[in-house]
Amino acid sequence: MPYVISILGILVVLSLAWLASSDRKKVKIKPIITMIILQIVLAILLLNTSVGLFIIKGMAIGFEKLLSYASEGILFVFGGLENTNESSFFINVLLPIVFMSALIGILQYIKVLPLFMRGVGTILSKVNGMGKLESYNAVASLMVGQSEVFITLKKQLGLLSKQRLYTLCASAMSTVSMAIVGAYMTMLEPKYIFTALVLNLFSGFIIASIINPYEVDPEQDLLEIETKNKQSFFEMLGEYILDGFKVAIIVGAMLIGFIGLMAAFNGVFDAIFGISFQQILGYVFAPLAFLMGIPFTEAVQAGSIMATKMLTNEFVAMSELTKSTFAFSDRTLGILSVFLVSFANFSSIGIIVGAVKGLNEKQGNAVARFGLKLLYGATLVSMLSAIIVSLIL
Repeated sequence: MPYVISILGILVVLSLAWLASSDRKKVKIKPIITMIILQIVLAILLLNTSVGLFIIKGMAIGFEKLLSYASEGILFVFGGLENTNESSFFINVLLPIVFMSALIGILQYIKVLPLFMRGVGTILSKVNGMGKLESYNAVASLMVGQSEVFITLKKQLGLLSKQRLYTLCASAMSTVSMAIVGAYMTMLEPKYIFTALVLNLFSGFIIASIINPYEVDPEQDLLEIETKNKQSFFEMLGEYILDGFKVAIIVGAMLIGFIGLMAAFNGVFDAIFGISFQQILGYVFAPLAFLMGIPFTEAVQAGSIMATKMLTNEFVAMSELTKSTFAFSDRTLGILSVFLVSFANFSSIGIIVGAVKGLNEKQGNAVARFGLKLLYGATLVSMLSAIIVSLIL
């Protein structure tokens, strides 16, 4: 029965995307079916085979090693601030982003990342029926982040049609940056994080190709990647280190504000209505959780975490999941974990609009106009990836 519900969930998600489509006659069915089958195969490989588990274990060990290197610098600067046997979220979860950002900057500078992003993007374009630019952007968003990716496409940004611009922004919102994957690993199981990273790439293409179908002229599908190699190595390194610290500070500030506001809303609603704000949201999102393959007995609690993620950000939701007293089954934890690994939330609209507007004001205004549609599509992407995993668990 759970698998029947999951299949129904896939059909509902695709239908919701189709209802929002800008041109339903142009939707290509064959690439969509191909990518869904490919997602199922990859999910089985990553979660249900010894080879997949070996790959994920290797990646997890690699990230743990990187986090241990990051902790050396953190310990030197902040070591005396921690109490024995106590953990600081800012120090242990957010500050490693600084080191990860520096590492990504180095890989970008020595041209390893651009080469990788071009190669994988070209391969993906053969499968998804979209252009090389869209495929590159999806991979680049995963590597360098949802705002930084537009800097690499700065030369072409002003020449893009509204349709292509939507797809690029949707990819940026549907995935996460590798710089913060290490932070996620302190809260979620690595196997679900890495599985979500892979599945979200294809889910993003599937949903975008339904909501925003269009034909790409091969003559206009050229990549002109902007690099920062006019800087010296240490100029670049200093910039990426400071960027990483800014991200850590911004995420920390958002967590303070969002968690405080959520506590205030819960207190007010509980005093007036006898039920917390998050519980109300849980009931609203429960049907979506149920369609993702989560049992009805756990759907309300899962729905509250899903709503928290969309209204605030994934860090707040992950914190709720790890600290919650809900007795979620392992299957539900896996489904929820995959759903949470994306930037699909209201604050991302502002981040993406600001990033594009800083490079091209006209295109930034265009992004602002379809901001809610971006969030709608990105939420469907998270749901689709979670449903695919529910078929495997």
